[in-house]
Amino acid sequence: MTYKTDAQSSGPKSSTGLLDRRRFLRGGVAAGTFVAAAPAFLRQARASSGELNILSWTSEIPPDVVEAFTAKTGIRVNLTPFSSNEELVNKLQATFGEGFDLCMPSFNRAPEFQFLEVLQPLDTNRIKLDAFEPSLLKASTDLWTWDGKLHHIPHVWGSEGMAWRTDMTNITYDTLSYGLLWEAPEYAGKVQMRTTSGLLGLGLWLDASGKLPTNRMLDTYKDEATMRKIYDEILAYAIAHKSRIKQFWDSADATRSGFAENGCVIGETWDGPALAMAKLGQPVAYMAPKEGALAWIDGFSMSGAARNIDQAYAFFDFLLTPETGGKVAIGSHNNSAVKGADAFVPELEKKLFQASYPADALDKLWRYPASPSWFVTARNEYAEKFKVS
Repeated sequence: MTYKTDAQSSGPKSSTGLLDRRRFLRGGVAAGTFVAAAPAFLRQARASSGELNILSWTSEIPPDVVEAFTAKTGIRVNLTPFSSNEELVNKLQATFGEGFDLCMPSFNRAPEFQFLEVLQPLDTNRIKLDAFEPSLLKASTDLWTWDGKLHHIPHVWGSEGMAWRTDMTNITYDTLSYGLLWEAPEYAGKVQMRTTSGLLGLGLWLDASGKLPTNRMLDTYKDEATMRKIYDEILAYAIAHKSRIKQFWDSADATRSGFAENGCVIGETWDGPALAMAKLGQPVAYMAPKEGALAWIDGFSMSGAARNIDQAYAFFDFLLTPETGGKVAIGSHNNSAVKGADAFVPELEKKLFQASYPADALDKLWRYPASPSWFVTARNEYAEKFKVS
């Protein structure tokens, strides 16, 4: 496995330049002039190789899975990590997808990717769709099908909820709430969260407590005016209580260091980093709060500039077995989208899953809706104001 830090490009390009370049490529090939002018370039651009280039979430393709795939097929996998959907979009736009065969968007970002036109449809005849958990596949097909073709398949799912140091505090499901981050006196100055989802969790608590009714924050997706009216109130509350926050995290590593080194006792975090610490015997627990953990699904899409098509489908074939699904779950500390993967997960993993989602927690999961084109920009604006205030 090879890790790359930047896309193979000469640097970012303007959206206008990308559009003009895309039109040139399409027009030239259609007319035949581009093929005649540069046949060697086209042969190189379209040739498959013994490698596969993936823009991947930092921990969702475990090293042992990559190594097993390479050992079986001889195909080398080059991973370029990212830690947010915004970073993924920026990397794709910088080259209009060139240099990457697969990428890993979150399922709720479909409208944005449809607008950007940086993907190509998947050939569903070459993917074992019946290998997926039906509800997870439906999440992809419902949002990622346009022009009659599918552009996304699920890979792993997880959630963002509450994690804490078990040697410093004792919390049970009946009292676990996002509100602990904002009001419990014992956690003042000892909280970690991410700016974007921290505001969302705050909104869910304000809604559940009756302080700011928002239909579980779904009203923020109606239209921009409604969203801003709600977020104005959320942001004002967050800024007034910002002194409670020890650190903002932006990656799995930052979450872990927050608990291990930076003095955080409690936080709103992804499940993976906290569970990884628990598996190592470190005093950290993760659990969905009573307002509902924020559930996400990450999967695979094919870059519009993908060169190694056959290798990509070979990778899908390898991933879509219960045995590999189990390896993905163990190595990524997330939940596999493959049916039967849980049979290949150790008993400790199963116990941690049950502890993370006790009682009715799975019924209360808050799934991210599809984000309208205006939503991400507006949400990030509020997150930045929260961060710099």
